[in-house]
Amino acid sequence: MAILSHLKYASVWILPLVSACTWLAMLLVMLIVWELEGHPHYASMSANQHIAYISDIGAQGLKPLFIAGCVVTTVFLDLSFASERWLRHTGRLAKNLGTAEKVLSGLSSTPPPIHPRERSPHHPPLLTPTIPVVFAIAGTCGLILLSIFDTLHHPHLHDAFLLLFIAGYVISAVFICAEYQRLGVHFRQHRILRLSFWLKLVFIVVEVLFAAIFAATTFESRQNVAAVFEWIVAFVFTFYVLTFFVDLLPAARSTQEHSNAELWRRKGAENGGGPMVENTGYANGATANGVNGNAYAVGAAGYDVVGSGHDRPPAAQNF
Repeated sequence: MAILSHLKYASVWILPLVSACTWLAMLLVMLIVWELEGHPHYASMSANQHIAYISDIGAQGLKPLFIAGCVVTTVFLDLSFASERWLRHTGRLAKNLGTAEKVLSGLSSTPPPIHPRERSPHHPPLLTPTIPVVFAIAGTCGLILLSIFDTLHHPHLHDAFLLLFIAGYVISAVFICAEYQRLGVHFRQHRILRLSFWLKLVFIVVEVLFAAIFAATTFESRQNVAAVFEWIVAFVFTFYVLTFFVDLLPAARSTQEHSNAELWRRKGAENGGGPMVENTGYANGATANGVNGNAYAVGAAGYDVVGSGHDRPPAAQNF
C-alpha cells in the first residue's frame, strides 16, 4: 500500500502536457479550418478586416470546439498549478523555506514541522489556497467565459473576459517566477529551479509585450495587425503551460526513489532480517551518523547515506 500511495505522484507531469496539447490542437484546427474555407469574412469582423481573430472563428460553427478546448486547457492547467503547490508543500519538490517564498506562494497557514515518525499518512499537511492559484483560477474563468460569450453576440463582455484571462495568468506567472527566484537562492544546486525561473520570465516579458501590441493595435482599429498578435499571444501561452511539465517531472523521480526504498524494506522483512537499507537516503533505520534515514527534509544538513561516505540529499531534493 505504501508503494501505491507514492504512485499517485508519479504522473502529475502529464497534466500540463494534456493542457498544452489540447490548447495547441484547438488553435491549429481553428486556423486550418479558416484557411481551408478560403478566409471567409465573418459577421463579427470589421469591414476592412481580412485576418480573423480567434474569437471570430470561435463565434461561428467551431464554437463547441472553442468552448471545449478552453475548458479542458484551463482545468488541466489549474490542476498542474495545484499539484505543483501541493508537491512543494509536502516536500516532494523543493519546499519554501524563507518567509519571502511562503508569502509569494501564498501559503497563509503553514503547519509547524513534524517529524516523519509523528506524521500520520492519513492526515497530510493542510494546504491553503495560494496566490498563484487564485489568479490562475481568475484566468480560467476569463478564458471559459470569453469562449461562451462570443464576440459576435456579446462583444463587450467578451473583451472584458479576454482581459481577465490574460491578466490572471500573467499575474500568476509573476508570483511563481518571483517564488522560483527565491527558491534558487536557497537551492543553488537545483538547476531545474533556475531553468523554470528563466522560462517563466521569458514568457512574462514576451506575453506582456505582445499583449500590449495587440491592445494598442486594436484601439487604433488596425484589426489585421491586432489579429496576428492575438494568434501569437495564444501560441505563446502554449509555451507557458509546458513550463509546468518541467516543474512537475522531478516528482516522478522522487516517487521512484520512495518506491525503491519501500521494496527494499519489504524484501528485508520477508527475509526475516529486518528492514534492508538502500542507498537512497529514504530507508528506515539509523545512518552512520545516527540520523534516521526517513527524517530527511528539504534544506536540512548532513545527508549521510549508509556506506557512501558522502553527504547528499535524496533525489527529491535535487530539484
